[in-house]
Amino acid sequence: MKTRMKSLLAGLLLPGLLLPGLLFAGAATAAEYKDRSVKFAFQNVKEHPQGQGAQKFADIVEAKSGGKIKVKLFPGGTLGGDVQTVSAMQGGIVEMSVMNAGILVSQAKEFALVDLPFLFNSASEADALLDGPVGEQLMAKLPEKGLVGLGFWDLGFRNLTNNRRPVKTAADIAGLKIRVIQTPIYIDIFKALGANPVPLAFPELYSALETGTVDGQENPAKTIELTKFNEVQKYMTITRHIYNPQSLIISKKFWDTLNSDEKALFQSAAAEATVFQRKLSREQEADALASLKAKGMTIDELPADELAKIREKVKPVVDKYKTEIGDALVTQAYATIEKKRASN
Repeated sequence: MKTRMKSLLAGLLLPGLLLPGLLFAGAATAAEYKDRSVKFAFQNVKEHPQGQGAQKFADIVEAKSGGKIKVKLFPGGTLGGDVQTVSAMQGGIVEMSVMNAGILVSQAKEFALVDLPFLFNSASEADALLDGPVGEQLMAKLPEKGLVGLGFWDLGFRNLTNNRRPVKTAADIAGLKIRVIQTPIYIDIFKALGANPVPLAFPELYSALETGTVDGQENPAKTIELTKFNEVQKYMTITRHIYNPQSLIISKKFWDTLNSDEKALFQSAAAEATVFQRKLSREQEADALASLKAKGMTIDELPADELAKIREKVKPVVDKYKTEIGDALVTQAYATIEKKRASN
């Protein structure tokens, strides 16, 4: 376990943050912790694996600081959507968040990499990419934008839902008003599929579905279940079109106020919480699908030939964003994923 944790820390943390001996500051002398209060905001409910990961992080920090550092959770978008939260963190108003990594494309264009459709076949491929040099390069873009990365969590593969009709072919997506994340690549993907994408903050989504402002949305199964979208959505289609890693981030303004012992504590707590959160999230996906079906949702899986048509329709989007991200990083990413596939 110790060897695994050291390996995880090496992969998850930003280059330059893991100073010699930093994690073990206080082994010979007592670590120095100040009384601090940390606001940790995120979009899903506290029962979601995102919320449970945040609680795990909070518990570790409070316990290991002897109760001096208290992390208060703000689930369900109570402090605003992801875009607002990023701005609040840059201003030092909110200290921490976890959100779809692709949201950070507004801070660094390279984050569009993780939202390339059909990039990953499995979560383990995403871990191989994000716990290695590519993940480090992405996180290294953040400090100049007022943020610091502590690791990547799991949200899962996104699937399509709507309240108008079953989607059993690629053509069935055309004409649907689909809420998408507030980033350009999602808009382009659903335009390519013939849908009408509507970018909305997550806290506004349930109401938009309920009132018919949009016909549908796309999210991982556990998010759909716990946010009770099944109450306002009849049809779900297993598309797995994008895998969503989550960026665990902290305000640089706040980070710069921490001493070396406190930084070490936050880093080690992040690494431990990452192992816990990923495992929990992945275990719950199948259960969520079964739960949604039991609650009356019609769930369809696209035949391989129809999924191939979707891949073909979004290929120009993939090509566009590969160019914007940069050939070197994209080539490195694909090589890392292929190496992982070959080792399975």
